[in-house]
Amino acid sequence: MHRRHEPITMLTAHDFPSAHAADTSGIEVILVGDSLAMVALGLPNTNSVTLEDMLLHCRSVMRGAQAAFVVGDLPMGSYELDARQATESAIRMVKEGGVHGVKLECGMDVAEQIRGVTRAGIPVLAHVGLTPQRSNALGGFRVQGKSVAGAVKVLRDALAVQEAGAWGVVLEAVPAEVAALVTKKLRIPTIGIGAGAGCSGQVLVQVDMLGNYPPGRFLPKFVKRFGDVWGETTRAIAAYREEVKGRSYPAEEHTYPMPKEEFADFEKMVEIGSDKNQ
Repeated sequence: MHRRHEPITMLTAHDFPSAHAADTSGIEVILVGDSLAMVALGLPNTNSVTLEDMLLHCRSVMRGAQAAFVVGDLPMGSYELDARQATESAIRMVKEGGVHGVKLECGMDVAEQIRGVTRAGIPVLAHVGLTPQRSNALGGFRVQGKSVAGAVKVLRDALAVQEAGAWGVVLEAVPAEVAALVTKKLRIPTIGIGAGAGCSGQVLVQVDMLGNYPPGRFLPKFVKRFGDVWGETTRAIAAYREEVKGRSYPAEEHTYPMPKEEFADFEKMVEIGSDKNQ
């Protein structure tokens, strides 16, 4: 696909239904992203999620994904120490979580970890630019590569993960011109998120692009809402509540019939039993 210059579609999923929807819609790569910390678990940030959390959600996603290549995020604290820690965590993600590969954040700093994981035969997707797990060290969720020095760092990080053996690299929150040039300088595909259309493919958080969130929620600039799942969901739930309160649901077509003579015999039996108990 990359050799044909055909854009790669990637989308996050965090459970069986979201994975099944992405898979049946033809998404090529499903990412079990650590963003599930916020969109599925209600946690304040991605750093709160654990490896055990990720394993549970990976197993759920794998039951819904039949054709897509599934990548699982290595959460913060599961790979930073050294190549051995990263490899052990990645092996668990594949053996226990069932995913096909893993993703880890940062560039040159994790080159040895990428080498270790790939030596174990596990495909690695890297992630440079804005790396949410290290947002505190970056001064918050800020666009990366806006200066010459910043753009050079993005390029060097991308080249470093390529040489370490990553099959692809996510470019997050990077100016479109920088991302396009970095893409041209790499042999491996780039997956953009807030990095323009010049990348080899794109990824979004499924909950965000579906519009499955309450009004007023903050969204990054790069998110496009392709649906209004929240609006349809709350409308349907409100309609259900109203019909239950008004006793219009369940209607006759939602019930299971019983032959009248059978019910008459049952009713008679109940009445006889009631008389005996009095």
